[in-house]
Amino acid sequence: MTILTVEESNRREEQEINNNYDPVDRPAHYNMGGIECIDYIKQVLGLDGYIAYCHGNMIKYQHRYRFKRKPVEDMKKAEWYLNKMNEALAEKHK
Repeated sequence: MTILTVEESNRREEQEINNNYDPVDRPAHYNMGGIECIDYIKQVLGLDGYIAYCHGNMIKYQHRYRFKRKPVEDMKKAEWYLNKMNEALAEKHK
């Protein structure tokens, strides 16, 4: 059995996440610490707050795509937040 320091463990976790990196569906910097950031946000804000959060982010990405170097990526992010919002709305209105 190998015992790792906290730093070594964090480095290995970061490397594993970077290997599965996707700028829209799985940004590396949003997946540290054992829980994906979007899941943590949903826990903290509750369902209604989470729906509003997703709506706001969808609007943000739709607004700024014209001013970015990767407009298609921003529109994919807007779509991603719209999908998350729709999933949450379906959960709320079962």
